[in-house]
Amino acid sequence: MKRFRKLCMLTGIWTLLVSVLATGCTGISYSGDKNGELAQPFLGKTITLVTANHPWADAIRPLLPEFEAATGMNVIIQGFFEDQLTQKLTLQLTTGSATPDVFMYRPLQEGKLFYKNGWLEPLDDYAREDAEYAYADFSGEAIRSATVDGKLAGIPVIMEQEILYYRKDLLKKAGIPVPDTIEELISAVRKLHDPDNGVYGFIARGQRSPLVTQVSSFLYSEGGDFTNGQKATINTPEAMRAFSIYGGLLRDYGPPGVINMSWPQASAFFAEGKAAFYTDANSIYKSAIDPARSNISEHIGFASFPAGRSGTRFYNITSWGLAMNPRAVDKEAAWAFIRWATSKEIVLETQRKGNPGARYSVWNMPGGTEGFPKEMVEVIKQEGAGGVDHDRPTVVNVAEARETVGEIVQRVITGDPDLQQAADKANAALQAILDKEAE
Repeated sequence: MKRFRKLCMLTGIWTLLVSVLATGCTGISYSGDKNGELAQPFLGKTITLVTANHPWADAIRPLLPEFEAATGMNVIIQGFFEDQLTQKLTLQLTTGSATPDVFMYRPLQEGKLFYKNGWLEPLDDYAREDAEYAYADFSGEAIRSATVDGKLAGIPVIMEQEILYYRKDLLKKAGIPVPDTIEELISAVRKLHDPDNGVYGFIARGQRSPLVTQVSSFLYSEGGDFTNGQKATINTPEAMRAFSIYGGLLRDYGPPGVINMSWPQASAFFAEGKAAFYTDANSIYKSAIDPARSNISEHIGFASFPAGRSGTRFYNITSWGLAMNPRAVDKEAAWAFIRWATSKEIVLETQRKGNPGARYSVWNMPGGTEGFPKEMVEVIKQEGAGGVDHDRPTVVNVAEARETVGEIVQRVITGDPDLQQAADKANAALQAILDKEAE
C-alpha cells in the first residue's frame, strides 16, 4: 500500500509539472526527452521555503525528496515558531530580500499588512488560468480569507472552523443531549459544573488577544460582527450580548486563572478531563484529545458550533496559507512548488496526517478523512461549506484591534460593572484604527 501511494504521488508530481510547464499562464517553454516525457524542468534551481513550526510543515517535509527528484529543484526549508516567523519575514521582506521564495503566513493576521507593503505576489493568474489546478475545488470561504483588495494573496493550506468539544460520558450520565443552541449550551454547562469534584462547566481562551478569534463565532451567531463596512460595531447590543455570554461562561463556570489561558493551556485543561465543554478550532483537536495527557480521550465528542439568535454562524477560515515573495528570482519555480504543495494529491497526503485542507474533493477521497475522528469529519463536512470568512477584525493593524476587542471580554470575566462604558471606549478605539487605515 505504501509503495502504491508513493507511485501515485510521483505520478501526480509528473502530471502536475507537465501541466505547470505546458499551460500558457506560466510563459515557460520546455523540451521533452525522446519518450515525450519532461526531463527535470527546474534542474539546478533552488528555492527557500520558510514555514511555521506547524504539523503541516512536518507533513510536507518528508514529501520533498520526491518533488526534488522529479523537478531537479532544490528546496531549502526553514522552520520557526509563529512569532519568530513573523519577525523573520518582516525583517527580510522589509529589506527587499529575494528570499524566502515561498513562505507560510496567516492571511487574517498578516495578510493585509503584508499585501499593503508589497510583500505578497498576487496569485490570481497562476491559479485561475490553469484548468488542471482545479482552483474551483478550494472552499470559497478559504479563498475569501486569503483575498486582499480583490487579489488572491496566497493559497490556503490549513482551514479551520470553530466547533464544540464535549465530554460524552458526562452528558450521558446526566441525561443531557448535545447542545444545539447557545442557550442549551449555557444550561448544560450550568448543570455539569462541579468544581468540587474537579470538573468545570466550560473552558475556552481567556487571554486578551487569543480569545478574540474564539468569541467571534458567538458574535456572529448573535447577529453581530466586529465591523460593518468602515464602521466599528463592538459596542452594539448584539456584540454586548455575545461578549457577555462568552465572558460570563468563563467567569461563572471556568477555572481560576482562565484569563491567562490561550489555546495550549485551555486544550490541555480540557484534555485532562477538567471541563465538560470547550469551544475552539477543529484544527487543534489532537491537543484536545491527547491520550498522553488524559485517559478520557475516548469520551471526547465533537459537534457543530451551537446556534445563537441569528442561527449557527461560526468562523470558517484559512488559518495558514502559502505565499510567494514578489522579489523571488524565479517565480515560475516558486509557483511550481506552491502548485504541487496545494495540489489534490499532496493535500490528500498532508490531510492524512490530520491537517484540515481547503479542497472540497479531498474530503471525499478514500483516505481523505483517515487523519480525523469520524465524528469530527461529520462536523467538518457540515461546517465546511458555510460560515464567516474571518475570525478577527479585518484591518491592517490586527494586533491592536484584537487587544481592543479582547479587553471588553476580559472586563466581563473580571465582573466590571461599567461594561457598556468600556465597550463604547473600545469601539471608539477600533473606529480610530479603521479611520487611520482609510486615509
